[in-house]
Amino acid sequence: MSAEFHRPPIRVALMGLGRALFCEHYPILREHSALFKIVAACDIVKERRDRIEADFPDCKMFRQYGDMLDEPDIDLVVVATCSRDHVEHAMKSLERGVWTLVESPVALSPDDMQILRGAAQKAKNRLLVVQRGFFAPDFLLARQMMSEPRLGDIYEIRIRCEDFVRRDDWQTVKRLGGGAAYYAMPDLVLQALKLLPGPPVQMWSDLKRVASLGDAEDFAHVSLKTRSHVSAEIEFNGGVLPENRGPSFELRGDRGVFRVQPGCSKGELVVIDPDYKFSRRRSSVRTPGIADMHEDIPVARFPVSLAPSTHHGLSAFWERIYETVRVAAQFPLTLEDAMDAVKFSHLMKKTSPFGK
Repeated sequence: MSAEFHRPPIRVALMGLGRALFCEHYPILREHSALFKIVAACDIVKERRDRIEADFPDCKMFRQYGDMLDEPDIDLVVVATCSRDHVEHAMKSLERGVWTLVESPVALSPDDMQILRGAAQKAKNRLLVVQRGFFAPDFLLARQMMSEPRLGDIYEIRIRCEDFVRRDDWQTVKRLGGGAAYYAMPDLVLQALKLLPGPPVQMWSDLKRVASLGDAEDFAHVSLKTRSHVSAEIEFNGGVLPENRGPSFELRGDRGVFRVQPGCSKGELVVIDPDYKFSRRRSSVRTPGIADMHEDIPVARFPVSLAPSTHHGLSAFWERIYETVRVAAQFPLTLEDAMDAVKFSHLMKKTSPFGK
């Protein structure tokens, strides 16, 4: 993070001390104490509150969310509770006029999202959503490569996130708002929407349970079609062994392919040699010959990298949070972006027999 901040740190209150908070956000908040100060934390589990207190002795601890919101010196509430409770908890902090950052999925339906948007507007648009995929280095590199002329005309985008975990927490339980369509796909769909040249006009999806131990899906495959010739294939799969995993992003053009592995800022471009020109040919309606029609086409490989000046990862995300709250900088993702992600996740659930 930049060291050029001279304003006071954001006073942060944490609602829900679970895996997402401790494994992802908390290390950054703790490391950058000049930018963020944890002043309150709420969870029903004492041992989790004790972890916060060990690092922040002056932090106030709460079992009840309403009691924490009564604290006067809070700038930002981070909501990282059960997915089905996100809207309720976000509404309460927005009613106090406090900046509110909600873990994905921000809501489980477009109707709930509309209610939340109304509350956000009354709170001077102080609602932010965790969309970590927008700051991922592999996504940013793929976005950079969408204008790569050596690919030719891009006709398909493939986005893939793979894992193997016999997950057994509430994220695997349908009645609690679990399932990959909610906990994984919003990020991936948002990435696709930002890469596609136009809005999707057609969607197909498939949900399955592969390795997870609950009743909700851990496999989601979505196809998005636009009015142009560019489409997107998006897949989250929680049942793929490490040896079988492929690239996270693949851009297919009529002259080659770009690929990047998960979390990487470097990828590879495999294309027809840019100096090679095809000979002039026409299709024919006459009886074809029996010779092989394949041509000897020279292939070139080029390593490609994310621009060095590009900030990425969760540190970049939290830096933008600081700039938005403290200096009124424009956050790169709008609430409408989050609403689009919720809309498609909800459609996956409603149109798949497994999602119901």
